[in-house]
Amino acid sequence: MSEYNINRARTELFARLWRAVSKEPVLAILVVALIVLQIAHPRPWMSLPGLVDWQTVLTLAGLLILTKAIELSGFLMWAAHRLVHHIHGERTLALLLVALAAGLSTVLTNDVALFAVVPLALSLHKLAPLPIKRLVIVIALAVNAGSILTPLGNPQNLFLWQTGGVGFPAFVWALLPLCAALMALLGLVTFAMFRAAPLDLSGDVEEHRVDRVLCGVSVLAFAVFVALADAHHAGPALAALALVFLLWRREVVFKIDWLLLLVFVMMFIVLRSAAALPSIHSTIAHLGIGSAVRAYAAGAVLSQGISNVPAAIVLAEFSKDWRALAFGVSVGGFGLAIGSLANLIAVRLSGEKGMWMPFHIVSIPFWIVAMIIGWALV
Repeated sequence: MSEYNINRARTELFARLWRAVSKEPVLAILVVALIVLQIAHPRPWMSLPGLVDWQTVLTLAGLLILTKAIELSGFLMWAAHRLVHHIHGERTLALLLVALAAGLSTVLTNDVALFAVVPLALSLHKLAPLPIKRLVIVIALAVNAGSILTPLGNPQNLFLWQTGGVGFPAFVWALLPLCAALMALLGLVTFAMFRAAPLDLSGDVEEHRVDRVLCGVSVLAFAVFVALADAHHAGPALAALALVFLLWRREVVFKIDWLLLLVFVMMFIVLRSAAALPSIHSTIAHLGIGSAVRAYAAGAVLSQGISNVPAAIVLAEFSKDWRALAFGVSVGGFGLAIGSLANLIAVRLSGEKGMWMPFHIVSIPFWIVAMIIGWALV
């Protein structure tokens, strides 16, 4: 093959890769940032994988497989529809969806909870007139508040759990006060935002079947995997899990969000590379986030600019107080929509135009009050 053809093939390959990457804005930004960092402060390409916390990534991959299996079993939709048929008012329905979203987010991650509850809210909106924008807003706040409780609730908790070296029960106990306080606040907000108007859901007659075998195996495997991840054996556990589902229900593995894993890997590489830059290192170091209150404030504020997962990864380089960081980045999930990827997902899933203004009218005051609550508890 001539040199011209080789160069043309390379150009076409890079063009195809860029088209694939550019479809995901977050990934595209990370790729561009990595290129800029490598130009400004080059480091050996072979050293980049060493920047990734693979224990966290492997644990996230296993949880994605298990949550996808539970989702495909149909159990979540069956349970949700069973619950809403006992509801007779708009306010009660909103409170139930908030509780359901928060509860699911403690074990199925905040993103998965959104993919279960927001479509349910949209389907209910087709059966009875509902203030769908307000519902989506409080559901987004609910998954952020509920996911605070456990290491499984969101990626930043998963990361801090693994790097902090704390056990699962100890992590839950440490985050319980903040989660409880913010859920109480959200309950008051939800109560004020919705009326006690009657609700007619008699048109919801669709039957929802459950694959009981898939659901049962997934729930059992979920408990085993969490126990093994807690013991820092996520790698072997993931290998066994993936093998079982590839041989039994391969669609579970094929349908997980592989792009999310790639984004998470790139976040580790880019943000740790950036944190290693002398200028950035000195700037964050001068903030003096060694104290719990400053680490908390840094997490809550920095999340507003780069989202709470990257904020946790960056700040963990400068503070070992995992509890203060967890409080900060958890509160940072409120406020601006970029504070948590769950916010962006919720707005996108709603399909409603003009969502950004109503969302921020609620979320920014909520963030301010949450900041005060977190400061009092940290």
